Order: sequence, then structure tokens, then C-alpha cells
Amino acid sequence: MSTAKARTPGPDTPPVAAPRPPLPVAAPAPFRPAKILDQHLDRLAVVYVRQSSPHQVLHHRESRERQYALVERAVALGWPRQRVLVIDDDQGQSGKGAGHRSGFHRLLAEVAIAHVGLVLGLEMSRLARSSKDWHHLLEMCALVGTVLADEDGVYDPNDSNDRLLLGLKGTISEFELVTMRNRLERGKLNKARRGELFYCVPTGYLKVTPEHVEFDPDEQVQHVVRLIFAKFDELGSAWAVFRYLIEHHICLGIRPHAGPRRGQVEWRRPTFATLYDLLTHPIYAGVYAYGWQRRSRRDPGGDEAAGGRANPARWKVFQRDRLPAYISWERYQANLQRLRQNRTRPDAKGTPRPGGALLGGLIRCGNCGCRLQVNYARRQRPNYSCGQHRHVGLPPTCHGLKAEQVDALVTQQALRALEPAALELSVRALELIEQERAALERHWRQRLERARYDSQEAERRYRAVDPENRLVARTLERCWEEALASERALADAYDRFRQEQPLRLSPEERQRIEQLSADIPRLWRAPTTTVADRKAILRHLVDEVVVHVRRGSEYTGVAIRWQGGFTSQHEIRRVVRDYKDLRDYGQLLARVVALREGGFAPTAIAIKLNEEGFLRPRLKCPFDRLSVLELLSRQGYGPDTRSAGQLGKDEWWPEDLAARLRVPLRRLECWVTKGWVHYRQTPMRRWHILWADRDEVKRLAKLGARSRPGCLRHPAELTTPKRRKQQ
Repeated sequence: MSTAKARTPGPDTPPVAAPRPPLPVAAPAPFRPAKILDQHLDRLAVVYVRQSSPHQVLHHRESRERQYALVERAVALGWPRQRVLVIDDDQGQSGKGAGHRSGFHRLLAEVAIAHVGLVLGLEMSRLARSSKDWHHLLEMCALVGTVLADEDGVYDPNDSNDRLLLGLKGTISEFELVTMRNRLERGKLNKARRGELFYCVPTGYLKVTPEHVEFDPDEQVQHVVRLIFAKFDELGSAWAVFRYLIEHHICLGIRPHAGPRRGQVEWRRPTFATLYDLLTHPIYAGVYAYGWQRRSRRDPGGDEAAGGRANPARWKVFQRDRLPAYISWERYQANLQRLRQNRTRPDAKGTPRPGGALLGGLIRCGNCGCRLQVNYARRQRPNYSCGQHRHVGLPPTCHGLKAEQVDALVTQQALRALEPAALELSVRALELIEQERAALERHWRQRLERARYDSQEAERRYRAVDPENRLVARTLERCWEEALASERALADAYDRFRQEQPLRLSPEERQRIEQLSADIPRLWRAPTTTVADRKAILRHLVDEVVVHVRRGSEYTGVAIRWQGGFTSQHEIRRVVRDYKDLRDYGQLLARVVALREGGFAPTAIAIKLNEEGFLRPRLKCPFDRLSVLELLSRQGYGPDTRSAGQLGKDEWWPEDLAARLRVPLRRLECWVTKGWVHYRQTPMRRWHILWADRDEVKRLAKLGARSRPGCLRHPAELTTPKRRKQQ
């Protein structure tokens, strides 16, 4: 192994230059894409942060941290840290719509006024999952020259390739939302088909596990639910049941689904909406139903609200006898039908109203098949009229009738049908009264038992605390005193209830009920029996009343369809306007003419017509002398022109007396209207015939002399006519 010898520089060897120190290396400049220009750096960089639900905000921390880390990416692209704006106002908001996203609106506002050079998002789906909102943002950015960026790159909306890519990403984001929604809906539907999907259950039920539901273990809660269904069967109206609950201070046992008292029973005053949902919810019939509520869009944001009840055939899941039931399925269907009939619509009967017409909602026109409307004319007399022609724009083809005649007929038939069941009705009434009092008695005892338990529980809490700890003991002692006071007040109210409504009826009350049941017409006409009570009785007996009103006849056919299915046919006579509307008008005229030619006077003809059973258009008005003269004039047996033969002693035609007094005819007619002149009217033409003897002529002449313009008052002796002897 040889070793190299170092060369020693000689005198001819040139000197070696000393090495130079290394030059300082400059730090690498940050990478900036070509799409980011200086004009972009002069503006703000906005980082948009959003997560779809509060659950994601709390539990998906990595996604949140990644979105906030986009601030460093903006700094790396050349923006100073103080020029980076973070918008995180939409945490917990869905991106399917922009209606409730204040942060997105703030971003659009900043872009619109050209304050933003760069918009950063973790994904395009973070900005929007709606094509409408996404393309709105793209158009705004393209207009003011703002670029967008995510983890994959930077995009210029004015570049055609970038715009195509951004459009595809927006479409994919919207489709992802549909895909996730379908995945969740199908998962829910699959669980619902097994009968295990329960969000929350109504009062009377308790969700033991997420997949299992049972009756509420609280007996009072169950008793109130059963009481509501029993009263609906009795009263037939949701409003009537609601008024009953309010009148007897009956509350509903509600278990809140959220809040500090979640799952604990709270007794709340009933509302009509809660009561209506209870009567229409299929779970009370033991049915597991999914999709039984029709849904509709409520606002542009896409929130959905429960609509009306759908047809059971269209429910997505329908499983009978799947859950414990308070009522049967047939009873539930009957309740729904009854609620539909209670609505105020042309195709429904509606509920009994306080008006005097007993057949409102039950009476139907036999000509067109529509329900007759109730109208109250002068003196509050009800009429049944058909308004179908107004809806179709045609002349009236159906005619109404007074309610008095048809109501009297139906009432008479209903009371006759109730007479054989008088004894059974009295027994049933006694049973119903005692059953209702027993139900209220049980409810009061349950309330008293609960109040007693609350006071004992307050006492146990008070005795369990250290007496020396007065800060806590004073509060528990006050709670104990309040519980004792509530129990005492409830016990006093229970005693008053037992005195006013004892559990068993007294012998006097039983005898009174039996007497009233034996005399049903008397009970019907009793002042304590209201119109609503009479209507309710008729609705239990009569299903429908069909009337056939015929033009040119006062006789109307009435068909009563009873609840059992039997139909009885009847005929009534209605009030008509004129003699020409009478069915026997021709026969009536012939009989009047025959009696006249037989030598009968008008008064005798009237007596004869009444004896033979002829009736006038007004049913309660018998024939008299004037009515006979009117019929005779129609056949040419009365004077048609004025003649002296029509005037009696001291009688004048108005024109003749005005000429005799030398006063205007209109002034004389005014005196007649004020009662200053005696007069009578002709039976046919109803002309005025004035009476004035010599003294009356002098009085009227003096009155005419004083009747000058501006004279408003006259002496009483000039305006008071002379007493006339009866002729």
C-alpha cells in the first residue's frame, strides 16, 4: 500500500487561491397558482364552515377541525392571516336550502360587494347541496371575479373547464343528499315494516324500549283515555267532549318527550287539538301505522308538516292487533266517520246548532238530492231552502218550505216511535246516570290518591334531610306544606262533588226519571229541554228526511229514513203564496161559483167552505167574507169599476171628497194615512171608500183651510175624526 506524498510548492509553483465563503440561499417563495392574481390577494379570503346537524357538530370533531384548518391553506396561498375571514354561522344547519342559513347569505353579500377574492370550503357540498343555491354563488363569483378552492384545487368560475367541473361537483353534492335521504328513508321503512319504529307515543301509552310499546302503567292516565272515548260515543262531537272535560276539570296525563321532566306524568288542561288527535290516532285501535299522516311542503326551506289523515289503503305500513288497544278497529272507523259528518260542509250533516230548525243537516231535497239550507226569515221563523241553482248558475228548480210543518211531522213520528220503549228508556237512563257518576267518582278518588302520595313523598323528603341544614330544610318544609294544602283543597272539592252528585240516585230522583220517561211528549215540551237536546234525540232516531216539494201544489211528500233502515212515507200541507198554487184551486173555484149561484151569501159561502175542509194558502186562516169576495171577483162575480152602488150612506170616493173640500187629492190621502178620516177598502180592488157626514165635512173643510205651507201643528179637534157607528 503506497502513500501519496504531499507536494511541496516550489518557487515556480503558482500560489493556490483560498476558497470563497458560500453565498446565502434565499427562502423559497410560497407556491401560488396562476389563477390567483394580485387583485385576488387585495381582497379577503373567506373560509366557510358548516356541519349539517347538532349531532355532527358535537361528535364529528375531525370534520370540524379540517374545515377550520383551511385558514392555513389560505395563508399558504398568499393571504395574510388577518385577511382571512371565517364564517361559521351555519353550524348545525342542513345545506339542502338557504332559507335558514344566515352564514351563506352573509357570504353572498360579501361576494356581491367585491370584498372577497377567494372562497374556501372543505368540499363543494359544504357550501350548498342545492343546485339553485350553488349556481347562484357561481354566477356571483364569476361576475365580480372571485375564485373558489377546496382541498383538490383552485377554480375560476370564468374558466369554461373549471365552470364545468364546479357544475358537476354541485350536481354530485345535490345527488348525495338525495342518496342519503333515500338510504335513511328505506332504513326507517324497513324498521317500520317490522312494527318497531316509534318516535313518540301519545298519552295512554309508554315506550318501554325503542321497539316496544305498552299501556301507560298509571291507572288514572288509562282511565281518562277510556273516559274520553266513552263520552264521544255518548255525545257524538269532539267539541262536546272537550266542553265536558273542561266542565268537570278533567286533565290529560302527558309524558313530555324532552326537557327536565322527560318521561314523567304531567297533568295538563286539555286542548281541542290534543283531544282531536287522540280521537283520530290509529294506535288507540291497536294498529301500528306508518305513513298515515299526509305530508305537504310548508315553506321554501323544505320543512314538512303533518297534513290531513290519508286513506288507510294508502298507508305505507298497516298492522292490526299489533299494539294494546283501547277501542276496536270498527269503533275507530265509526269515530272517524262521525267526525267527518260533524264538519260544516254540503256533504256532511254537521253538529246540532242552537237554531230553531230541528232538521238542519238531516233534510234533503228529493228533486236534486242536495241538502236543504236553513234560513231564518222575519220573526226568526226557520225555512228550508235549496240553493243548488246558485252553484250551477241556473234558474231555481227546487222550492223550499216552512220548517214548522215538516218539523212537527217528524217530531210526532219520533215521539210515537219512542212510546213503546218508555220503560226501557227509563231503565237505561238510570243506568247511564249511575255509570257516569261512577266514572267521575273513580276519577276523583284517583286524583285524591295521587295528591295523598305527593304529600307523603314531600314528607319523606323533608324527614330525610338533616334538620341542621336549614337552607334545604326550609324549602322542603314549604313544599310539604303546599302538598298538604293541595290535598286538603282537593278533599274538600271531592266532598262537595259527592254531596251534589251522590253515587246512587235517591228514590225521589228515580221516581222523577220514571215519570218523565213515561210521558215522553211532556218531557219533549219541557222548558228545560233545549233545542240542542231535541236535535240530538232526532239524530239518534232519524238518519235522513227527504222532501219532494212540487210546484203548483201545497202537498209535499216526506220520506223519513230511520236509523234501523226502515223508510216511512208521509205527506204534509205547506204554506203557499196564492190560491193558484193550491192543488185543488180549480175545484175550489167551482165550489164557490156553485154556492154563489145557489143563492148563498159570501158569509154563508165562507162557512160552507170551512165545513167542507177547504183551506186557504195560509194554513191557519179560515175562509171569511172578504176571501170569498176575492174568489168571486176572479170568476167575474164582483164589480170591476167604481160605481155609486158600492157607496153607503155618507161615503165618498176620494176624488169626490177632495173636490168637495177643495183640497188636493194627495193631501186627503195623507190625512187617510194619518187616521184623520174614516175609510174602508173594497174587497176586490182594495180601493179606499171614505166616510164623512155633514159634521165631518165641516171639520175637514176647516182642516183644509188651516193646512198652509209651514203649518205643522193642528188643533186636536180638527184632526180627531167623529166616532162612527158600526154598521
